Amino acid sequence: MRDTLLDTVATLPAHLKQSLAWDQGSEMGRHHEFSVAADMPVYFCDPASPWQRGSNENTNGLLRQYFPKGTDLSVHTRDQLGAVAAELNARPRKTLDWDTPAERLAMLLATSS
Repeated sequence: MRDTLLDTVATLPAHLKQSLAWDQGSEMGRHHEFSVAADMPVYFCDPASPWQRGSNENTNGLLRQYFPKGTDLSVHTRDQLGAVAAELNARPRKTLDWDTPAERLAMLLATSS
């Protein structure tokens, strides 16, 4: 998880790498290593407080339409996972005034050029 996350954030401009908020899951057990390597602080939500990361909780619900809870994602190819991500990122969101996440990211990336 750490290495994949490092590869992903390395593609982002500096103004989009201010911090990372995570839940209490074990997948960020090496968060100190990530913080040092990415030069980005990691903050954790309080236990049993999903409202502190509302957009993430909503996205988890959308992901459950493709991958039921407990699914071993390692059996899926990177292309399969990417296709699901692309589909979800092309879905308009009320919290984004009906823009898609892909549109908003494109706007944020354009401001860094």
